[in-house]
Amino acid sequence: MSQAKILTPSEFRKILLHIAKKKHHARNKAIVYCSFFGCMRVGEIASLTIKDVLAEDGSIKEEVYLKPFQTKGSRGRTVYFPTKLQDEIKSYLSVRFGLKDKDLKVLNLTDTSKALFGSQKNTQRGFSPNTLCQWFTKLFSDCQINGASSHSGRRWGATQLCEQSVNPKIIQKILGHRQLQTTMLYYEVSPKSMRNAVELLS
Repeated sequence: MSQAKILTPSEFRKILLHIAKKKHHARNKAIVYCSFFGCMRVGEIASLTIKDVLAEDGSIKEEVYLKPFQTKGSRGRTVYFPTKLQDEIKSYLSVRFGLKDKDLKVLNLTDTSKALFGSQKNTQRGFSPNTLCQWFTKLFSDCQINGASSHSGRRWGATQLCEQSVNPKIIQKILGHRQLQTTMLYYEVSPKSMRNAVELLS
């Protein structure tokens, strides 16, 4: 079985432009960012609740702990949210709950056990891993990007980190893999990576 396609910069921009024209654009962009910038599995994204990501002061957490039932292999792990992802989730929640001042602290007074990403069919429980996987498939199909799947975001994130010469063991931890060998299958070594590497020689 072939590996999921790693999107080019132009393909990634194409996806964002497509999302911007559609209904639920704030939610959909945040979902894509969870995959690409959070390096999260589709099942992990589907399992997120509001309280998983929302801190008591109304900010979006930098580190989100996923309980064993939320992860592959039933092992809890920490997901690290970069600033870009935090900002998108904050914007999405502000739109979802009509908070014009973007102060999310008030959400802690509501039922935060609801799914972070509610679907049209179920706003309480949201997407299932299977329906979210199908959502990604349709998104890539609509954008005419062949070979991409719900795993493309994780592979893209791993490759981006590789190109910045991040230690493979750090990438392994970010992806939540037990074995380094698995992680090394996720990213591609590009000419840019090799050029960055040889420039370190002295």
